[in-house]
Amino acid sequence: MKRLFLSMMAMAAITTTLTLTSCSSDDDGNDTPDGASILAADGKTLMGNLTGKQTLEEGEYILGGTVIIENGGELTIPAGTTIKAAKGFSSYILVAQGGKLYANGTSSQPVTFTSGEATKKAGDWGGIILNGKAPISGAGAEGTNTANAEINNAYKYGGSDRADNSGALTYVNILYAGARNTADIEHNGLTLNGVGNGTKIQNVYVLESADDAIEFFGGTVNVTNLLAVNPDDDMFDFTQGYKGTLSNCYGIWEDGYTSTEEDPRGVEADGNLDGNGVDHVGQSDFIIDGMTIVNNTVGGNTTTGQKNAMDDVIKVRRGATATIKNTLVASTSADALKAKDLVDATDSKGGGTVTINITTSSSFSYTNKKVVDYVDKTNPDKNVVGQGTVTLTTSASNAGANTSVFAWTNYSFPTLN
Repeated sequence: MKRLFLSMMAMAAITTTLTLTSCSSDDDGNDTPDGASILAADGKTLMGNLTGKQTLEEGEYILGGTVIIENGGELTIPAGTTIKAAKGFSSYILVAQGGKLYANGTSSQPVTFTSGEATKKAGDWGGIILNGKAPISGAGAEGTNTANAEINNAYKYGGSDRADNSGALTYVNILYAGARNTADIEHNGLTLNGVGNGTKIQNVYVLESADDAIEFFGGTVNVTNLLAVNPDDDMFDFTQGYKGTLSNCYGIWEDGYTSTEEDPRGVEADGNLDGNGVDHVGQSDFIIDGMTIVNNTVGGNTTTGQKNAMDDVIKVRRGATATIKNTLVASTSADALKAKDLVDATDSKGGGTVTINITTSSSFSYTNKKVVDYVDKTNPDKNVVGQGTVTLTTSASNAGANTSVFAWTNYSFPTLN
């Protein structure tokens, strides 16, 4: 800490003390802002609130609890770094509005966030949450709506800055996240709350998340090259006025996988939060460009009333509008129970609108039908208020996601017929 003293003589001597903040380098080499470090004395444990700028050295760290990157704070994590989280709901990283997280992995040296447990499993720790200032749907005029983060109500998101920047996540592994507090308060692997398109999110691998692999709560951020393996609920979830593009995404439930959720889906899209804002301004209107969904789940069967199978491959409802291009849906397991519906745009809280170009592999079939279910009012799971609209085109040339870009994850993709 530096202190500068100035003396002035007037009627009496007055001494004014000014405090200047400077960054110092700790013995472990980490650049630490004075008085604002989230690094414990052991040089390895991360916890607390970051208000300045901090850059970690490459290495292995422990996420000992909650890390909040506050307004004006910046955390930079270099390539090759691994952060192992202590077990529990409170182990997570949240970037507040005005904060920034830079996880600067490379294809040969990704940044890895994972469980610190010896035997790792879905839901061991929280996840990564970004809170931005981009628009979300709401009762007010577009750009005026805000909301509070589900897992920590002290931190809001939303606003009017479509180009807001919350940092960058490049070549990042998020493994075994999704801890739950209650059925209504739970983490995802990656949660994007009102995140702006000034934020860079590319090349992300989410493995075994206990809720969704990724969920967009409004915002305008674009995400490219996302691999989701065995999320317990939805692979790709959109709500609260999301307006951006998800490009080149691949979601898979592996052979023998069983979800614990009642209605897990490949894509779940709501126009407004929980369908409770049918008249809200700024409903979700987004693009998915290049998507593969592989459904090899076993367990329940939604058609016969048992749960835990894939409910819908793609569900667009509650005022959402989705344009989905170049989509491939497949199943490679003879034991998989497949999905009840390929595309469903109906819901008791209002339907959705989806334009989709899709093909299915020769091995994919449906539990109770082989055509898109537009509207079926005889089925109690279907729409009772309004109706959804599906515009479907099919193309045998659809290749879905380009899996070669995920070589850095070392994931072994199944051959799709």
